[in-house]
Parts: sequence; C-alpha cells; structure tokens
Amino acid sequence: MSAQVRLLVWLGLVLGTVALIAQFIVSMQNYLDAGRDVPGALGAFFIYYTILTNIALVLVYLSELTEWRWLELFRKLDVTGMMVANILLVVTFFHFYLRDPIPLNGVSWWSNLMLHYLAPLIYIVWWLVAVPHGPLVVKRVPVMLLPTFIYFLVAMARGAWTHEYPYPILNVVKLGYGRVLLNAVAMTLALGCLMLVVIAIDEALGKLGTRRKAART
Repeated sequence: MSAQVRLLVWLGLVLGTVALIAQFIVSMQNYLDAGRDVPGALGAFFIYYTILTNIALVLVYLSELTEWRWLELFRKLDVTGMMVANILLVVTFFHFYLRDPIPLNGVSWWSNLMLHYLAPLIYIVWWLVAVPHGPLVVKRVPVMLLPTFIYFLVAMARGAWTHEYPYPILNVVKLGYGRVLLNAVAMTLALGCLMLVVIAIDEALGKLGTRRKAART
C-alpha cells in the first residue's frame, strides 16, 4: 500500500468513525429526550441505511489496515465494489429526496455532511485508485443486492412492530403495502443500475491496467 493510499484509508477511517460517533450521540440524545428507552433508541438509530452503509465503509478501511480474520469479508472485491453502488444510492437519495425537508445545524449538520457527501467521496476515490480492477461480473449483481433486500425485510418487520419506518418511501402506514412495494422495486432497480455502472467502470479500469502493464513490458 502506497503512502498516498494509506493516507486516504486513514482519512476515510477517522472521519467516518468520528462522524458516526457524533451522529450516534446526537441521535441517541434526541431519542431519549423524546421518551424512548435505550433499546428503542438503538433500534431507531441502526435502522437507517445511511448509518449501516457508512459503518460498512469504516469496516472496509479497517480491513485494509489489519489482517483480522473477522474482517476478511470486507476485503473481498465484490463487497468493495458493491459498497460503491450502495453509497452512491445514499448520496443520490439524500441529495434529491431528503436534504431540504431536514433542517440541521451544529454537529448534526456536520455529521450529515460527512456521512452523505464527504465519506462517500473519499470511499469512491479510494476504490478507483487503490482496489484491483477487473474481476466484477454482471452475474454477481443478484448476490450484491442481497444485503439491501435483507435490510428491506428487517425495516418492514420492525415497522410492522413499531409502526415507524426509517424513510417516507417505506411508510406503510401512510402509503400502504402496494405503494411501498413499488417504491422498493424502483429503488432496487436504481441500485442494480448503479451496480452495473460500477461493474462497467471496474472492467474499463481493469483493461486499462492490463494495457499499461503490457506497455511497460
């Protein structure tokens, strides 16, 4: 790992961790002040896709800096590529759908800026310059979509129990199951398209790297 790449990894790890901790403290305080108990507050915090994807990015960075076996999954190229598409979905959804309705200031503003813009940017740059390219294939897309499908099932199960949903497009109480299912299909198609774009970029970068190696020899 070059010094530049190591710096990028440390930057992503530290800023991502600090932003997650800051968001956790602010969110937990708000939940507890609103009368939730600790388990309920934890459930409300960790049901957000933004939080889960940013935790995954931190684990990817940590896996790059260590040889811990329990982080081996996060070193797999399918996972690092899958997370590019997932974090792009987070950025797009927040920027065009959630940004304006949420008034933020102070620590909340900073942590949201980090989790929705800066952390994704750092990760995408790292993936472009540091990850070996070429092995991603289209037939792996259904497997790469599986974690998001599991998230959807968990969010729906929790919502059926608590009558609370992390995002308006999943709110069965207001929209009904039919509309929510259509929204879920639309988001799945969007994520699948992002994964196809990531795979195309990965293939192009892999071919470019092969040509450069051939030119040197």
